[in-house]
Amino acid sequence: MSNNITKHFLYFAYGSNLLKDRLQLNNPSAEFYCKGRIKDYTLKFGNWKGIENSWHGGAATITESLGDEVWGVVWKMNISDLQSLDKQESVEMGMYSPLEVTVETEEGELSCRTYKMNECVVTATSPQYKQVFCLGAKQNSLPVEYIKKLEAVETNNYSGPTPLNQIGNVMK
Repeated sequence: MSNNITKHFLYFAYGSNLLKDRLQLNNPSAEFYCKGRIKDYTLKFGNWKGIENSWHGGAATITESLGDEVWGVVWKMNISDLQSLDKQESVEMGMYSPLEVTVETEEGELSCRTYKMNECVVTATSPQYKQVFCLGAKQNSLPVEYIKKLEAVETNNYSGPTPLNQIGNVMK
């Protein structure tokens, strides 16, 4: 039996999990590793099969798009959090599928787990969801031009309760 069993994995976050407080709600082992980008993808917002979600607007996903790039954060996580991360991303339901992506960082390329929404119906995101991914982008010092792009994302103007209420309680 080998003692080289992997105890950690690298996770590339580009949506609400950019915000450490959001990610650590259910994945306490997550530690900032570095920031980076994936090439030939673009950021989109939508609902799985058009079904409303707890954010009351489109959630982030990535789609292949030659020449584009998506910036995000690489988190180092204990393998013990893999199941809770998959649950958060509704993998069992078929909402998101995990995939391995090559992330370009200042230190070189990394192979990371990320998630892509299946059967995405593009729709505007909620102001609360936008607040979370913009806070996360600033918290982790993503490039200023990319943050401006995120801040320009249009919302659906929803004003009711969302998971941001729970995150806000943790951040206080």
